[in-house]
Amino acid sequence: MAEKRVDVAILGSGTAGLNATSQVGPSGKRFLLINGGEPGTTCARVGCMPSKALIQVAEDYHRRTHLNRYGVDGHTELSIHIPEAMEHVQDLRDNFVDRVLANSTDNMGDKFIEAYARFADPHTLELDNGERVTAEKIIIATGSRPVIPAAWEAFGDRVLTTDTFFELEDLPKSVAVVGLGVIGLELGQSLSRLDIKVHGFDMAQTIGGSSDPEVSKMALEIMQREFPIYLGHAVEITEQGEQLLVTAGEHSVVVDKVLASLGRIPNVDGLALENSGLELDDRGIPLFNPNTMRCGDSHIFIAGDVNGERPILHEAGDEGKIAGYNAVNDKVRAFRRKIPLAINFCVPNICLVGKNYSELDQEKTAIGEVRLAPVGRAMIMGQNRGIIRVYGDKSSGIILGAEMITIRGENLAHLLNWAVSQQLTVGELIRMPFYHPVIEEALQAALNNLYGQVEKKNEGPIKELYLL
Repeated sequence: MAEKRVDVAILGSGTAGLNATSQVGPSGKRFLLINGGEPGTTCARVGCMPSKALIQVAEDYHRRTHLNRYGVDGHTELSIHIPEAMEHVQDLRDNFVDRVLANSTDNMGDKFIEAYARFADPHTLELDNGERVTAEKIIIATGSRPVIPAAWEAFGDRVLTTDTFFELEDLPKSVAVVGLGVIGLELGQSLSRLDIKVHGFDMAQTIGGSSDPEVSKMALEIMQREFPIYLGHAVEITEQGEQLLVTAGEHSVVVDKVLASLGRIPNVDGLALENSGLELDDRGIPLFNPNTMRCGDSHIFIAGDVNGERPILHEAGDEGKIAGYNAVNDKVRAFRRKIPLAINFCVPNICLVGKNYSELDQEKTAIGEVRLAPVGRAMIMGQNRGIIRVYGDKSSGIILGAEMITIRGENLAHLLNWAVSQQLTVGELIRMPFYHPVIEEALQAALNNLYGQVEKKNEGPIKELYLL
């Protein structure tokens, strides 16, 4: 059995693992990047990028339904060739994956090993290619995979996940989307806009991850215009000939495929963590410090989706860098994490910034609100359904967070996230320029509404405006 000794072993070549490598590599430490399964990030292969490609195709095709407003004839005769559309999505996906590989593992030579690893002891890894690796420091960045209920596995390829969806050469005529969080809502809406019959299901009473009752209500109202949605009941699946009968409470539908969008499970079950010496939580995940990524007081770090903390690409990247930095330095440092930011790319976008509604102290919080219906630019775009809710400290006016469903919410959410990160007040924000006519004017209206409710007024839009 071949044995290797290194200073740092990194398990997983996804976003977290590659960012860890970016810190470890320049340090001069001996290291190995070990990856089991397909190389390339979840984002590029089966997540962020192929889903956005499909969303764009669906949005462009859907715009035909607006053309009659402008006197454009012939729009009802437009059709889409689904196999060509899926080929386009896959071509883009392959390009993104190739770019990731070309700038990472393709250039690492023998520092990159394609194999699954498991702990033999706290410092020793056994690989399924027969090699053993002994490392002073180890970074676990093995990612996650889609959840599939065990009972559903019997239905084979009639149950899809993001791991299989983007391999389809053609789309089924009908789909039940089970789980209406980020990916379920995005793909459900896109499929509906591509003329696929879609039914949406979720055990929760809300969709898209929002906890604000007004945003949740608006999101449900908007999305139910796209496809029927059934909430509040567990889903059962049974065979009905070649199709599947999907039942939730009193609602039943027969579909060709089920898209399971039930979240993701960390890839830890094959690591033999019982041999690592780490203390595990009730999910089998090592206990760790999210500011250092260190597992207890050990020499082992954990980063990315595998820890289940913040399963978003930019957070995985940060965690990988933190883990990599601490793995090659004698003193472990704690890093301040970014203000939370979540964006659902359905149309309109559902976005959460900073503290969400469920985390607020309602007695100390003021809420600024605007509905998109009268916003001029949104009306022109034919996208004036939505609501923006901005949260501020009632006493100081400091922006705490926001939830929204709005066209171009992805952009507004970033602006608000930066404001929260800088601890800006609502008074400081409304002194900023707002051009006309832009969607940002909707945010301006919500901020003005919030400003009227806060106690601290000495930072308003007029004070010192012309003082030099």
